[in-house]
Amino acid sequence: MREVIIDGSALTVEDVVAVARGEATARLGPDAAARMEHSLSVVTEALRGDAPVYGVNTGFGALADTPVSEADLTALQAAIIRSHAAGTGQPLGDDVVRAVLLLRARTLTAGYSGVREDLPRRLLEFLARGLLPVIPGKGSVGASGDLAQLAHLAQPLIGEGLLREPGGPPEGRPAADVLAAHGLPPLRLAPKEGLSLVNGTEPMQAVLAFSVYDAAMLVQAADVACALSIEALLGTDRPYDERVQALRPHPGQLDSAANLRALLAGSPLLASHRDSRHAVQDAYCLRCAPQVHGAVRDVLTHARRVLDTELGSVVDNPIITDDGEVMTTGNFHGEPLAFAADMLAMAVAELASISERRVDRMLDPAFSRGLPPFLAPHAGINSGFMLAQYTAASLVSENKVLAHPASVDTIPTSGKQEDHVSMGWTSVRKLREVVANVRTCLAVEILCAAQGIDLRAGIAAPAVALGAVHAVVRGRVPRMDVDREVSGQIAAVDGLLPELCRTASAAANGLR
Repeated sequence: MREVIIDGSALTVEDVVAVARGEATARLGPDAAARMEHSLSVVTEALRGDAPVYGVNTGFGALADTPVSEADLTALQAAIIRSHAAGTGQPLGDDVVRAVLLLRARTLTAGYSGVREDLPRRLLEFLARGLLPVIPGKGSVGASGDLAQLAHLAQPLIGEGLLREPGGPPEGRPAADVLAAHGLPPLRLAPKEGLSLVNGTEPMQAVLAFSVYDAAMLVQAADVACALSIEALLGTDRPYDERVQALRPHPGQLDSAANLRALLAGSPLLASHRDSRHAVQDAYCLRCAPQVHGAVRDVLTHARRVLDTELGSVVDNPIITDDGEVMTTGNFHGEPLAFAADMLAMAVAELASISERRVDRMLDPAFSRGLPPFLAPHAGINSGFMLAQYTAASLVSENKVLAHPASVDTIPTSGKQEDHVSMGWTSVRKLREVVANVRTCLAVEILCAAQGIDLRAGIAAPAVALGAVHAVVRGRVPRMDVDREVSGQIAAVDGLLPELCRTASAAANGLR
């Protein structure tokens, strides 16, 4: 198992996902304390003067002009965590919590927050021991970061809130009890440390990272599904010709078209009807697949670029500059992430929309070029995959609601001090739902296309790469000549999608 070193430098999407999904561990770098020392010394020195320093010796938000006495400085830091722990809704999943622990530790270790090494060390210790703060899933407006979620993350550091532990109840136990059981004393926060724990975009970063990572697989799966459908529908590969694609060289479109050419290369099934009259022109859901899939790829590239920048950024407030000035910032504002998530939700949703149209063509004998109704060899007593299309249609329709951008909204908070917010937390949460729905829709298409290829067996075999994909599907889901429950079949193919992409890539000498 690889190890991710947390020393304040940028993480990658793959680092975040690997640690969050238990495929890598994380450890504080040996130079962390030295990297953090400069900003910590600046905060210590600021406390010796009487000048107001936001969040160090003043209140927060609209209370920034309210001075806090020296005697109350420590209480102030615990108070901000308690008061900001106002989340609601179902708790975040374990993978998201692990990602947030990792990301917040990285930000603090960057050395611009003026906090002790104890904070990132304890966050990573929680991660290593599987002690996961219970974080409600709703209650952030995505400016000043995700305040409520980060406050719930921070509570167990001071022995408050709830912690989930390996083998413990899913709702968690009082953090004080869990810490005692593990021999971990609660931390007593120094000035500014409470504020540094709750200001930031890490929850948005975490959820967006999962969606960006998973969408990278889905754009490949969409090309695989489309190629299978082309075979099942006796389609043509002419629109994917490199000479045609070069005339409109959007990067994603070129990649998708190249994938379709590679997947369909040498197909006996395509060759069997290449010169037939029906193959002159296919419907848009087949002919325009590179243009649609490719546009999704280009938006995904943008979202990945935004996230890569964020995973190396300092999103705390205030921060201590290299020359020792304590400066209030707006780096915690989630607008870049909100825009990226909203655009990606709209884009990825189109993979399901065009996929469902290909499914409908395979099921409708008026458009399927000879396939039986609903892919049922004995239609009538059998309904075949009729309801699989209903499922895809329902998810496509749901995605149209979820794709409405949250980032066009804002609502003032903190007594109008925080008067423009990003709603980025809503953006990333609904994006993750869209990604899950798209994955299911592509599973439906692959399931139906595999049946269609079975029903074309008397004509010819599919391309080698697609035959390999078909074999993997059939290894888990037998052909359906007589009706049986469809839900389990969809779920099985859904679970196979990463393997199907790997199989297709290996057989086609690499997919883009």
